[in-house]
Amino acid sequence: MLLVAACSVLFISAFALVVLRAIQPEARYTWLVAVGGSMLAFVTVLSWGFQLPFELTLPAWQPQILFPTPIQFHADEIAWAFSISITGLLAAILLTAAVGSVVGTSLSWAGVLLLGGFGVLAVTANSPLTLLMIWALLDMTELAALLRSVNGERNNERVVVSFGTRSVGSALLLWAYIESYTAEAPLLFQAMQSPASVYLLIAAGLRLGVLPLHLPYEPESSLRRDFGTAIRLIGAVSSLSVLGHVQISVTWVNPFLMILALIAAVYGGWMWLRAPDELNARPYWMIGIASLSILSALDGNPAGAAVWACALLLSGGAIFLSSVREVRISRALLVCAWCLSSLPFSLTAAAWTGTSWFIIPFAVAAQVTILAGFIRHALRSSENKSLDDQPSWAKVAYPVGIILLIAIQVFLGILFQISLPQIGNWIPGLVASILTVGLFWATRRFRVFNPARAHWVGTASQGINNLYQGLWSVYRAFARIAQTANRALEGEGGIMWTLLFLALFVSVITGEIK
Repeated sequence: MLLVAACSVLFISAFALVVLRAIQPEARYTWLVAVGGSMLAFVTVLSWGFQLPFELTLPAWQPQILFPTPIQFHADEIAWAFSISITGLLAAILLTAAVGSVVGTSLSWAGVLLLGGFGVLAVTANSPLTLLMIWALLDMTELAALLRSVNGERNNERVVVSFGTRSVGSALLLWAYIESYTAEAPLLFQAMQSPASVYLLIAAGLRLGVLPLHLPYEPESSLRRDFGTAIRLIGAVSSLSVLGHVQISVTWVNPFLMILALIAAVYGGWMWLRAPDELNARPYWMIGIASLSILSALDGNPAGAAVWACALLLSGGAIFLSSVREVRISRALLVCAWCLSSLPFSLTAAAWTGTSWFIIPFAVAAQVTILAGFIRHALRSSENKSLDDQPSWAKVAYPVGIILLIAIQVFLGILFQISLPQIGNWIPGLVASILTVGLFWATRRFRVFNPARAHWVGTASQGINNLYQGLWSVYRAFARIAQTANRALEGEGGIMWTLLFLALFVSVITGEIK
């Protein structure tokens, strides 16, 4: 019932915001409703810690031969950490929204709460079938939101291509379910040991745009801070959460996946370091951190995959939501850099536990660029905003939202450290921290680390743009074929084609009967 209580609070709050928007569109207290719902859900999830682990199983579907495993949710320490991170992000998004307009944005806040509820369900899903249903709900919510917010045929095509990539990942999850079912293997994530676990990893990569390297479409500026952050980060964690519960089987394809993940991690970290601002570089942040999570899962470290996923959401949320940069806030954001350092008692302390020696140098190189880029973006000046012009309640709510995400990272770092039997492999974390200091020093003295905006937009991601344009050409070619077929079957000519196909069908059937 604890899971039902937390998700019900989020869904009811979202519904209340929609009703208030219809009844009183100019009401100012909608912000209080949104913040109250998110904080109540956060406190509810915190209370899970006194009753872990627990399960929620829905009645079995019929026929049972097709659905041998019921819809089931399971909350353990890993799922609890993910749920705390998601509900904490919701509260932070709504608290930091105090510095913006609190009138006319209730629909976007309702969408944030709705995504959060689906995200909590996704990270607690205990079977491929359950997770597949939640992924479908998340994808449909994102598709509807993006199609509503963009203009133009070209932008709509990009949204559809992004949705199609996620759908391929969902199809691979369904494939993993079928593979486990035919092999009579366990259909729960905790017990899944068959080669189907590799399909789960590839599915998570495709849904993130990491394997292959695919940059998801960025929403318009009006949604980039709040709803855009929720879409990107909650969607990423809902995909990566499965890696924290599954022990990936060793197959012949694992070395190739490791190489791709290492390339993606180094590329994402390098582009994140050289980005002009954090919002334009958000896809590269997701690529870099998600690749490290996938790499940990491939190397047999589910705990490492989980902590990198939590860091992606919490540290990323803190820096993407910090639209107002004061000295105290910038210094507070540096705590996130420590949480990303893999030092003892940091959030990512378990990242390199048991990692193969030949992977560590490349993974540490990616970690160093991500860390140096985070420090650079954290210390960057704000975009002509100041808390001095805000009302007194906003001056309190905004920093509380940022500090909440930082405090959650410190709390989870200590929690994970206590639950692990060893302190972790701290030597790569120490090396990464030392190299990060040197690289950050270099970013302020060498132009290669600080490209101009025009240079960044024009050439920094030319290879990815060429690949993306190639995929678009294939998509448009299929679209032209479909349009040609539609024109051929429309109008009076369509009747003739129908009669022709009917005659061919009847002739084939009669021939088989004879």
